[in-house]
Amino acid sequence: MQVFWMVIAAALVWCAQPALAQVQAEIDKQEYLAGDTVTISGQIEPGKDLYIAIASQRKFAPNEAGGVNEIKSLNAAVEKNAFEADTSVPVFYYMLTNNPDQFGTVEKKRFGGPSFVKGIYSTTMFKLADWQGLDQEAKGMLGPLKTPEEWAFYKYNHENSYGINTITKERTQVGKVTIFARSVLTDSEKSGNYWDEGTTIDLDKTTGEFTATFESFRHTPPDTAFNVVVNGEEIGEYTLAGNGFWLSLGGRYMNPLWIILGAILVGAFFSLIGAAGGMLMAAYQVMVVNTMGPVGINAANVLRPSNVALTLFSPLGSFYRYAIKERRVAWPVGLSFGVGILIGSIWLGKYVTEVLPLASYKEWLAVLVVLMGLRTLYELTPQAMKKRQNIKAMTKKFNEEVQKAKEEGRAARMGRIEPMSTGANKLFNYQFKFWGEEFKINPLLFGIIGLGIGIVARAFGIGGGFLLTPIMTMVGALPMYVAVPVALVGTCFSSIGSFIGYLLNGYLPDLWIAIAIIIGGFVGGYLGSRMQKMFTEVQLKVILAVVLFFLFFRFFKIEIWI
Repeated sequence: MQVFWMVIAAALVWCAQPALAQVQAEIDKQEYLAGDTVTISGQIEPGKDLYIAIASQRKFAPNEAGGVNEIKSLNAAVEKNAFEADTSVPVFYYMLTNNPDQFGTVEKKRFGGPSFVKGIYSTTMFKLADWQGLDQEAKGMLGPLKTPEEWAFYKYNHENSYGINTITKERTQVGKVTIFARSVLTDSEKSGNYWDEGTTIDLDKTTGEFTATFESFRHTPPDTAFNVVVNGEEIGEYTLAGNGFWLSLGGRYMNPLWIILGAILVGAFFSLIGAAGGMLMAAYQVMVVNTMGPVGINAANVLRPSNVALTLFSPLGSFYRYAIKERRVAWPVGLSFGVGILIGSIWLGKYVTEVLPLASYKEWLAVLVVLMGLRTLYELTPQAMKKRQNIKAMTKKFNEEVQKAKEEGRAARMGRIEPMSTGANKLFNYQFKFWGEEFKINPLLFGIIGLGIGIVARAFGIGGGFLLTPIMTMVGALPMYVAVPVALVGTCFSSIGSFIGYLLNGYLPDLWIAIAIIIGGFVGGYLGSRMQKMFTEVQLKVILAVVLFFLFFRFFKIEIWI
């Protein structure tokens, strides 16, 4: 009897040996730097396909969202999709395989352009299959993704733009447009797909020997640990260490000096024409800094508070010259404008946006912007200049001063505002002289206009600065040399209102990004105010019109070229 049981035990051990030996694999290192190439090699059962699941140990569920808007948006996503509020999946997850068709298909993807067009650009993406579309073998290879709910949430995080910008934080882009996040990867030389770049898979099916490499995400947070599962068996783990200066709320590695440089350039341009500082800084953050925010906070809710530093401190940097040295600020107009914007953005805008879904009309705002650009160019025509003899005369005097300064080898002098109105009359009919020419404007009217701009800024989540200067030149009939300083006063108030709104919702900028933008914005504002008199009235308006056309393309998502 004892011999019988010994034979049975030996048989069981012998039968178990092939199963234990089906996967023999290792990771070449236990620690890499973020962005390094990870190598996994070994042997699987001959004749089988290779499936390597690489998953971060950190997980995230919708009920862990950290902001007011994120909680609302992810709750809405739970209602529309096949996952629950407590469905938890790895923040980073990649499937490396020689057989990606097991998990989805390569499909065409159209993107960009206005909402009434189904995309004006075309590319491809890897579209994950639904849970029902996966066979049992594929489901058994997913590692930590074991349920239909987990797969659905993983799919949302990699194919929905809100999921990408709030949770995964890794963007697979065409140009500067996010298409999806890396999910299932295969050998790039064999597939030719742009998302497979940096991935190689060498599998000998005869012996089962393999070597797989893939390029880790350059902006993986420091000390992120990953588990590796090969063909259903966990083989070990590795850690990605930090690789540069980590912006904790920005969610990126970036030397702050580059942010300061960008803020100087944007701040100088902003204080030169008084428009689009926030949007240009946002473009710099998206394209250069790649600000994404921490897991659970949407990228926009870190990026926008950071931009407020630019739209507040760049005007402050310009005020030494505009307000003190050259005295070109029409304070009654600027303060009335600013107070209206502040009330509209903080208080009135809150109630209006609850009743009217203004955000859905963003493309109409694009139409308004391009019309303003055309109107700005029209103001340069002889027909328009006939109606504005004061601006024409002022421009002539300024050009004569520039020419005289060149001949005498000195800097050109800039005209000053000489108030003509006194007392309470300033609120309704503010008159002043600039370069000896008379101008008049109604500050109260611009306070009311400021209310409207504040409401628009609140509804669309923008600063509204790009509307200020064109309105000052078109409605107020002011020259650019006066309109820009007044618009910058309004922008300061708008920025304060925006920042208060972000604080009330619990959103803060990344500290280092904010400091860098404050420094760069202030310096840029000072430089831009010094540069302005190097440009003629015509040149400043042409630059303003170009910016407005640029914003038109941005609003309509015609931006593959930037």
